[in-house]
Formats: sequence, structure tokens, C-alpha cells
Amino acid sequence: MEAFLPYLAGLAVLLLIVTLFSLSFKLVWNALVGGIVLWCVDLVGAAFGFHIEITFVNALIVGFFGVPGVVALAFWKMFG
Repeated sequence: MEAFLPYLAGLAVLLLIVTLFSLSFKLVWNALVGGIVLWCVDLVGAAFGFHIEITFVNALIVGFFGVPGVVALAFWKMFG
């Protein structure tokens, strides 16, 4: 049993590192997808004189919340 303890500790550290990196990777990926969605909304909205700035925070909001995030940002822009 003592021989497996270092392997179990190494596996636990590896699992922790992978979990931390996957969380940050997921956040960056969602921000990129959010930026693309905002760009599409901005492209369509240009025909109607509507513009939402593509910032990192807006991209994170859209990436995290998805379509409701786009709707919330549109309402914020129109009424805020």
C-alpha cells in the first residue's frame, strides 16, 4: 500500500491541475464564442442603427449566459 501512495498523490495533483486549466480554458472559449455572437448581432443591428460594443466583459456575459446574455445586453443598450 505504501508504494501506491506517491502515485495517488501525483494523480490527485494532476487532477487538480487539469481541473484548474479546464475551467480557465472554458472561460476563454466562452468569451471567444460570445465575441463572435456579439459580432453577428452587431452586423445585423447595423442595418437598424443598433450597436453593442464588443468588449471582453460583454463577450464573457454572452459566453456565460448564452442567448439570454445577448438579450440582456441588448436591453441594457436600449434602455440603460
